[in-house]
Amino acid sequence: MSSSQEIILSHRVGRVVIPDMAVNTIMLDFSVSASKVTDNKERQVLKESVQKVLSSFVSELKLEYETEMSGGGFLIVLSATRGTFITLRGFPQGIISVNIEYYKGDSDEHLLSFQSVKSLSNAIVEKLKCERAHKYPPFKRGGIDDRYFLTADERILEYDIDSVVFEENSPYQKVQIVHSKSLGNLLILDELQNMSERDLIYTETLMQRGKEDYRDKEIVILGGGDGALLYELLKEKPKFVTMLELDEVVLRACREHLRGCCGDCLDQLKGDNYEIVVDDCVKSLDKMIREGKKVDFVFGDLTDIPVSTTPQGEVWDFIRLILNTAMQVLKPNGKYMTHGNGASCPSSLKMFEDQLNNLKVPVEYKTDRAFVPSFLEDWVFYQVWQKPLPN
Repeated sequence: MSSSQEIILSHRVGRVVIPDMAVNTIMLDFSVSASKVTDNKERQVLKESVQKVLSSFVSELKLEYETEMSGGGFLIVLSATRGTFITLRGFPQGIISVNIEYYKGDSDEHLLSFQSVKSLSNAIVEKLKCERAHKYPPFKRGGIDDRYFLTADERILEYDIDSVVFEENSPYQKVQIVHSKSLGNLLILDELQNMSERDLIYTETLMQRGKEDYRDKEIVILGGGDGALLYELLKEKPKFVTMLELDEVVLRACREHLRGCCGDCLDQLKGDNYEIVVDDCVKSLDKMIREGKKVDFVFGDLTDIPVSTTPQGEVWDFIRLILNTAMQVLKPNGKYMTHGNGASCPSSLKMFEDQLNNLKVPVEYKTDRAFVPSFLEDWVFYQVWQKPLPN
């Protein structure tokens, strides 16, 4: 689970269609010879040339502010039609940036379509004889939706989200379910994508479907509030599955709006061969240890491995606690199964493996990986078991 929130701030259920209203920010940058910025005459020609090109794409262009920057370079602020705000910046290293911002209402057409931006960029390249140029699709800011999320190594992803289905701040985290045209309903926890209705591969790789036999086995799930893992495990005819989930709001949200993942297994907290315990999983594991309870599999479906420079801090302490505690409730041939992080974060994965190599109980492990649709990247999964005792 993610970081806690102090109070419940809001609650919204039912599909809320997101209007297409936001500030559109278009960014372009160009590389030119440094002298075109640092030389007084060349700089003046450059500024006039860019403004002339801009005026052919946006009407009512007007100079609002102009200054020379300390250390070289310049800044120009322009306004244009429909409240458009443009900044033109020249850097002494020979980089020119153009940022265009305007508000787009629900029924408005784009001031600058992708094709127009492409044409604008090409016109500036031709006018300035640029060495390189980059253009970016509009960033949409200030709307009611969150459409930008990050990969594990903090690259920006934009999702085709068109409605908010559920939103509530639990005592532990912000819980949202949004609808994506390509992913179906998508669970978001503290503004991080967690599970979508197209992510069966995540669950199947976590449980190593087809590689592990769960028939007549006793299983504990730590976390797993979306219900996807429980739902798929129950298809394997286990003896009993105990799911330990702290956040009732996640259970309720997924029961109502993520049924493509959890089916009907969250409708009741207890069934013939499973029980969902709404409580702190550490307390439940400690109780199992005191009672001498042993199981065949423990699934760690909790927090991801942190992306950090050192394995220090509250989350790493929690991961170490869970690992050491979970190993104590496993049978000698039992396995601990968990997700790690993106394959794009090898240093963090290595730190996790260092923790595995220093547990109180010596262990062995192997990994698997899969491309998870809602993460838009490869994710790494771990299977951990106790080293056999020497003969």
